[in-house]
Amino acid sequence: MPVKHSGFDRFLLGLNAVGLVAAVLVIVVPLFYIVVASFMEPSVLLSRGLSLRIEDWTLEGYRKILSNPAMVRGFLNALLYSVSFAAVTVTVSVFAGYALSDRRLKGRGLFMTLFVITMFFGGGLVPTYLLVKKLGMLDTVWAVLLPGAVNVWNIILSRTFFQSVPVELKEAANVDGASEISIFFRIVLPLSKPIVFVLALYAFVGQWNSYFDAMIYLDNPKLHPLQLVLRSILIQNQVDPGMIGDQLAMAEMKRLSEMIKYAAIVVSSVPLIVMYPFFQKYFEKGVLIGSLK
Repeated sequence: MPVKHSGFDRFLLGLNAVGLVAAVLVIVVPLFYIVVASFMEPSVLLSRGLSLRIEDWTLEGYRKILSNPAMVRGFLNALLYSVSFAAVTVTVSVFAGYALSDRRLKGRGLFMTLFVITMFFGGGLVPTYLLVKKLGMLDTVWAVLLPGAVNVWNIILSRTFFQSVPVELKEAANVDGASEISIFFRIVLPLSKPIVFVLALYAFVGQWNSYFDAMIYLDNPKLHPLQLVLRSILIQNQVDPGMIGDQLAMAEMKRLSEMIKYAAIVVSSVPLIVMYPFFQKYFEKGVLIGSLK
């Protein structure tokens, strides 16, 4: 039986549809522009804009990026940093959240208060840099992985999720003689796939898009992640016109900059686009349960 809507309901539904279409366009139009522009001849793009004619397209931008050893090395470094950072962050968040969700833990309110304080007050960049230097982590992988490994928001999400796990399951396991470690790994953790995948996705995306920590702590170019390599390439191709006397050289530099820019954005986004469909089935459930009890 079809549902009858009042005039006001139809107005709200129509307004909602318009808003959804506008949101989709805001996302799809720039994405379409970047993907098409990455395949286009820069001179055509700058003079006439987007073109869907095959004769106006070229793969030169992708060839230049993929043939650049620094790009390939940066891609592998970014993948290593993102996967490792996600593993460390998820491990810390899950263990801390599980401990703080247990009412038997004495002083858990104090621990949560101390954690939350760090969300509003921090030492700042200079003290953090000095700490990393004193620990001997400068110009090492650990300088990228460890300073941000403890994320209080992720701990709160995981704690809230674990509080939603039925206490009866753990009590039944205790009656059967299971230890706390056994309960966690055999009962609680298998039920925690949604929140684990959500935390892993958050950490991976955040680290993949990050370049500031690497720029501050890493001097060795062989350790630079992809985003820092892209930043260097784009900055090097943005030259002041007054510094170039040869107009042909200036035009070629502009052409090369445009070609690399869009192709680099597409290449750096591929892992996230490929990964998201595998996490989608856990994403909504994990965010909902982890945010609200």
